[in-house]
Amino acid sequence: MLNLLKLFRKEKLWDFQGGIHPPEMKTQSNGTPLSQLPLPEQFIIPLKQHIGHEGEICVSPGDHVLRGQPLTFGSGRMLPVHAPTSGTIEAIAPHMTAHPSGLSELCILLRADGEDRWTTLDPQPDFRALPREEVVKRIHEAGVAGLGGAGFPTATKLRGGLRGVKTLIINAAECEPYITADDRLMQDCAAEVLEGCRILAWVLQAERVLIGIEDNKPEAIAALKQALGGDRELQLRVIPTKYPSGGAKQLTQILTGAEVPHGGRSTDIGVLMQNVGTAWAVKRAIIDGEPITERVVTLTGEAIAQPRNVWGRLGTPVSHLLHHVGFAPGSRQMVIMGGPLMGFTLPSLNVPLVKISNCILAPSASEMGNNEEEQSCIRCSACADACPAKLLPQQLFWYSQGGDHEKARAHNIDDCIECGACAYVCPSNIPLVQYYRQEKAELRAIDLEAKRTAEAKARFEARQARLEREKLAREARHEEAKQRVARSDQGERDAAIARVKARAAKTPEQETAEREARHAQALAQQAEKQSETQALSRQSGDPRKAAVEAAIARAKAKKSGVTEQPVADVAKTPVAEADPRKAAVEAAIARARAKKAAAAGEQVSELADAATAAEVDPRKAAVEAANARAKAKKAAAAAEPTSESANAPQAPEPSDAATAAEVDPRKAAVEAAIARAKAKKAAAAAEQISESADAAPAAEVDPRKAAVEAAIARAKAKKAAAAAESTSESTDAPQAPEPSDTASAAEVDPRKAAVEAAIARAKAKKAAAAAESTSESTDAPQAPEPSDTASAAEVDPRKAAVEAAIARAKAKKAAAATEQASASAEDAPESSSEVEAAASPDSADPRKAAIAAAVARAKARKAQQQPSTTEE
Repeated sequence: MLNLLKLFRKEKLWDFQGGIHPPEMKTQSNGTPLSQLPLPEQFIIPLKQHIGHEGEICVSPGDHVLRGQPLTFGSGRMLPVHAPTSGTIEAIAPHMTAHPSGLSELCILLRADGEDRWTTLDPQPDFRALPREEVVKRIHEAGVAGLGGAGFPTATKLRGGLRGVKTLIINAAECEPYITADDRLMQDCAAEVLEGCRILAWVLQAERVLIGIEDNKPEAIAALKQALGGDRELQLRVIPTKYPSGGAKQLTQILTGAEVPHGGRSTDIGVLMQNVGTAWAVKRAIIDGEPITERVVTLTGEAIAQPRNVWGRLGTPVSHLLHHVGFAPGSRQMVIMGGPLMGFTLPSLNVPLVKISNCILAPSASEMGNNEEEQSCIRCSACADACPAKLLPQQLFWYSQGGDHEKARAHNIDDCIECGACAYVCPSNIPLVQYYRQEKAELRAIDLEAKRTAEAKARFEARQARLEREKLAREARHEEAKQRVARSDQGERDAAIARVKARAAKTPEQETAEREARHAQALAQQAEKQSETQALSRQSGDPRKAAVEAAIARAKAKKSGVTEQPVADVAKTPVAEADPRKAAVEAAIARARAKKAAAAGEQVSELADAATAAEVDPRKAAVEAANARAKAKKAAAAAEPTSESANAPQAPEPSDAATAAEVDPRKAAVEAAIARAKAKKAAAAAEQISESADAAPAAEVDPRKAAVEAAIARAKAKKAAAAAESTSESTDAPQAPEPSDTASAAEVDPRKAAVEAAIARAKAKKAAAAAESTSESTDAPQAPEPSDTASAAEVDPRKAAVEAAIARAKAKKAAAATEQASASAEDAPESSSEVEAAASPDSADPRKAAIAAAVARAKARKAQQQPSTTEE
């Protein structure tokens, strides 16, 4: 008794509100078994045949494909489509598809080769050996979608119900008139349908599986019962025939008594529904490994001579299907895809068959009733009574017609299942479902635009936030950098203030000592580098370069405060010594030492250093030191004449005048040799002198004046050739002077020549003043005493000749000499006074007077050449 009650409770059925009973019209096609039709020459395969986005194309025009080969791929709600047969991809282009709008979608055009060869398949007879996720993945890769007409991806639906589903409902009601595709599938393939139901139940781990079928399909019910046998896992439930009992919410309510909440899904109450055609496709995908390439299609209507159900390949043009069942179109013939209540009229017969196409209806003109015009609503409420979703179709019609989207949404237009029951019972012939579909499309567009707007707003706000963050970070970096610079500046200011305070606290002596110490340290580092250079120079055997480098080092050492002791006292120059004989002997010794190349450079440099120390003017002393070093570099060429002339003062005569006469030719010869050597090696001498002149200013106060002095030395070397010849000629005259030559000596008196040169220069600048100073300076030497004249003649003839030669050379360059003389005119009175003092009869010692005159003339020559060299 308890078992009977339990069984009764299990088999109890419920009913839903509304619904209609239209003529079934199923006997036209359900009595004929499933059949195959010939393949068309060309297949039109839309990329989107389901609810969701189209997949990504993985083939190209010209590719050869096999049946079952994927043409697209994707994930989630992007289902792939597969080649319905083997052939070649002709094109990928837009084409009209099965849609009420008649718009074109992207399609793949496949030219069949007639072989219909399958691609490699991967069947899995024991599906329980696979993980549940793997089974769902295979279902997705097979492209299985809801074949009952909704087209929702089966794999996505299964993933959403992997947890919490207790009841699996297999929809076999097929309530709409004319459609018998599921009925014929259950009659011919009952075992495969049940096997697909078992796979779905195993994947969902459902506690029970209910197969709901209307009682108007006795053959299908018998076939299912026979296939089930004694299997209690699957329960077959036969329900009363009522339209639309095949709706998901309506069938759920009929079999379970539970209602799906508004805005919710059946999984919210633990129920998941699949169509019998979907169960068959799942079995083919898992057990046989075949992707979905065909489905059962009902071809019916009075315009078809042989109505029946056939296996239709996806992508087959509708015209090809109708052609093989005897389609005879009449006047104003319409062809409907789907049933008479939920289907839509095709805009063209060249549209392809897709996964959700379950029926092609070609009714005659009288079969669908009179095509009456739409009239105004009479508010009869018949539509509200027939609505199975408990809606108010009349209100929804007004809101849809008036474009009041918010009120249409408020009246739950989204819950409309578009069954067409309201339009079927409307006495005013109002196509209500068409208005609802249009309003739903507009609402979807509004929602999509709102979603895009929200996403754009979110992106904008995120961008603004990012820019604000970057601005704050940038400002923080700038502030940090500003603070860092401020700290650095403050530190530098503090350090500068500390240095100023420290400097103010120091005495001048301390500052001088620190400065000298730093300079000495720098010079010491330079001296180390130069010592290495000197060592290399000595190894190379060039005494001149070694002498120059030694002089540079000594000059730097002098500036740093370190003094050197001369090697011998004989290095003193005649300028610092009053005795001409002693000066001649010392000069001879210096020339003798010049024969030794290595020692000559060092000793001659010491001579130059001693001369520099004895001079009053450090700039002129530097130039003289450079000249001395340059002469020492060329001492090897003049060694023999120097040594021979150095023997003359070894035996001096008692008379001082005679002694002076013997010394002068020797010096003249040496100077002539030096001049010739300078002329032969002018380029090398100029380079060496410039190097020594660069070293000399290290001990100078004014480096510019030192450079002028060096330039004067180079100018002297350039004019040495002309002076050499005249000097050599003038050295022969004083060898044996006659007493009667006093007048001649007075004529060639060098002092007078110097005075005349000074007068010429002074006249160029200031004629009157220079003339007076010249007349005063020339009176003194006109009548000198005999002893003084003789003494001057004996001492000065060689230098007088040099001065005469210089005067002649300057006379040849009148234009340049005028400018040079004007610049040096200021020095003329000083030179004239020095000459007069040297020639004055009041001098006690003629030798000292001669030496003083020589010094004065040397200074006069340097003063003459300094302005011209500076201008050059």
